[in-house]
Amino acid sequence: MKIQVKQLLIALAIPLAVGGLATLLSGGMGDYRALNQPPLSPPGWVFPVVWTLLYLLMGYSSYRVYTAGKSPELTKRALQLYAAQLLLNFIWPIVFFA
Repeated sequence: MKIQVKQLLIALAIPLAVGGLATLLSGGMGDYRALNQPPLSPPGWVFPVVWTLLYLLMGYSSYRVYTAGKSPELTKRALQLYAAQLLLNFIWPIVFFA
């Protein structure tokens, strides 16, 4: 399997851009620090690290779906579901924090 670098970079950039825009529109981590937190809650710096990793994994997964060589109908449906899930990931921090 030959890596299609352009498609991979696009697939990685899309969820990172969505996550970054959601962070900007939701106000970042300032509200999290102001919340009354239980003793075992993680520090604020953990969230950007983990979410960046998750968004990179989602982008890589979408690349794998796109280049898997399955039928166009299956590929289109899988990427539509991914786009819907990414839209929900975009909306929830804005609704929760903004």
